[in-house]
Amino acid sequence: MRLGEATWNEVHEATRSMADEDGTLAPIILIPVGSTEQHGPHLPLNTDTLVAEEIAGRALHRTTGLMLGPTISVTASGEHAGFAGTLSIGTEVMTQVAIELGRSADWAAGVVFVNGHGGNHEALTSAVELLTSEGRSVTSWWPKWRRRTDGGPPDLHAGRIETSLMLAIDPGLVRFELAESGPAIPLDALLPALRSGGVRSVSPNGVLGDPDGASGAEGERFVNDFVDDLIMTIESWRPIDPTPA
Repeated sequence: MRLGEATWNEVHEATRSMADEDGTLAPIILIPVGSTEQHGPHLPLNTDTLVAEEIAGRALHRTTGLMLGPTISVTASGEHAGFAGTLSIGTEVMTQVAIELGRSADWAAGVVFVNGHGGNHEALTSAVELLTSEGRSVTSWWPKWRRRTDGGPPDLHAGRIETSLMLAIDPGLVRFELAESGPAIPLDALLPALRSGGVRSVSPNGVLGDPDGASGAEGERFVNDFVDDLIMTIESWRPIDPTPA
């Protein structure tokens, strides 16, 4: 079920049903969390949003008792300031948005923030900690990014992984003929300047990685792996009524 397409009566009925006879509670609301920020000269500003939505949407068909909620598409993207098109609400506001959204979903059995943007990690971690301390069933998930072991530049942003993901999700949005690599600098050397001056200070084109070699087939494998990991996270976390009727 997609929350935005349902009536309140249909949602109410969903809250009265268990996902399984073992007492697994439902519904679990999946909230895709993306960003509106530069992704180099070849990927769209909503790359993180589309990735989060794709993973959450596929998860609906992989287990029971899930509901797809609305997407948060403008988030904490301050590290991409200076690039045209980037919008950001900052970490503090993003934290409060997640907290209030989680509190408003008390009618649900739980909330999972499906995060497609690394810059939201601090905000979502803080929000989940507070909501959990308040007795709410809330967690967050984000893709486990693969790390290069061949000595090449770190694939952190708009590199091969994200380009492959977008080639799988919506290839018409990828301007592959405009793709450029980012600085070939080891991660340890890159981080101090990145933290102090943002992406613009280390990569004028906004890329941290190298899109070369990206493909839709590779992106499809990434998406499937991420969906598998999300489902495993949900199933190991989701609340269960110890005394089902």
